[in-house]
Amino acid sequence: MKYNLEITIDLPRDKVIEKFDNPDNMKYWQKGFISFEHLDGEPGTRGATSRLKYKWGKREMEMIETITERSLPDAFHGTYDTKGAFNIQRNYFYDQGNQTRWVSETEFEFSGLMKFMAFFMGKKAFKKQSLQFMEDFKSFAEGNPRYAADS
Repeated sequence: MKYNLEITIDLPRDKVIEKFDNPDNMKYWQKGFISFEHLDGEPGTRGATSRLKYKWGKREMEMIETITERSLPDAFHGTYDTKGAFNIQRNYFYDQGNQTRWVSETEFEFSGLMKFMAFFMGKKAFKKQSLQFMEDFKSFAEGNPRYAADS
């Protein structure tokens, strides 16, 4: 399953990257986020791995992030591996003066029970969740009071 999304953030690219590139900010824009734990490699560099934990309803999920490219401010790519799903995420950030265009290319590969569930949930559900994260990041970055943060 593959899809692309994009959103325009009303901030210069350097400000967007400053907020995007800080794992401490994930709690402000990723609903269900519990924790981020660096596992291996130099933090924030290609090949580094981290454990991310989320809670949706009564279900907890853990995934391993591996950075595959970090050429900020232009791009940040990673893979996210969890039971039954492997996600390839490519993020591009385009400078548009006082705005930033964030383009996200997403690819999922499923196995086991997740393959069955993904078939019934459909691409629309995954796309909707990805877009929600992007919209929440936009609101957080632009200073929406709902996403109050110290950064």
